[in-house]
Amino acid sequence: MYLSVKETADYLSMPESYVENMIRQKKIRAIHDGEQYLIYKEQFNNHFEQMEKYKKLVAEIRSEPLPEDPDIKDED
Repeated sequence: MYLSVKETADYLSMPESYVENMIRQKKIRAIHDGEQYLIYKEQFNNHFEQMEKYKKLVAEIRSEPLPEDPDIKDED
């Protein structure tokens, strides 16, 4: 499914100007039909999958208990 720049910005929760800039930098693949850019929606699936894995990893790290604090005597 192809989206316009506005639809893509809504889908990614980003401003349209940022999406247009990413297209110009070739970080988002798009097709120009003479009037507007069309962006293939499925190209973002890998990004969202990686973000979910990262969120799970961060949650696991945060849920680990802190190790016991060694009793270090201050010699000052």
